[in-house]
Amino acid sequence: MHTVVERELELRLILSPERSIPVPARLGYRSDDPFAVHVTFHVDSEFPVHWTFARELLVEGVFRPCGQGDVRVWPTKAEGRGVMLMALSSPDGDALLEAPAAQVSVWLERTLRVVPPGTEREQLGIDDALDQLLAR
Repeated sequence: MHTVVERELELRLILSPERSIPVPARLGYRSDDPFAVHVTFHVDSEFPVHWTFARELLVEGVFRPCGQGDVRVWPTKAEGRGVMLMALSSPDGDALLEAPAAQVSVWLERTLRVVPPGTEREQLGIDDALDQLLAR
């Protein structure tokens, strides 16, 4: 039986230093895909955008800048409150999104209770499958 941990929240798409627009999003985590987090933007739109990247990246990004290439995450302050910025790059373009750090942290803690760090491999059942394969 797999566990799913989801959280709906509103991110802000940063268009310029003075301008941003709200973007409804859903954070998703599944114990059967224990290394990854899934982010869906424009949840109610006809063409939602899906991103998948390492859970470890978000966990670390709460505390310090991390990531390289397509996904970079770092903590900062906006109007006196803690936020996380996510820079996403794809062939279709780049986006800078701001997420409320407290809401992301609470959701991440829930995922870490479901699958504690370091136990992800056990969730995949790779070792069991290898044992069965080699036992034949």
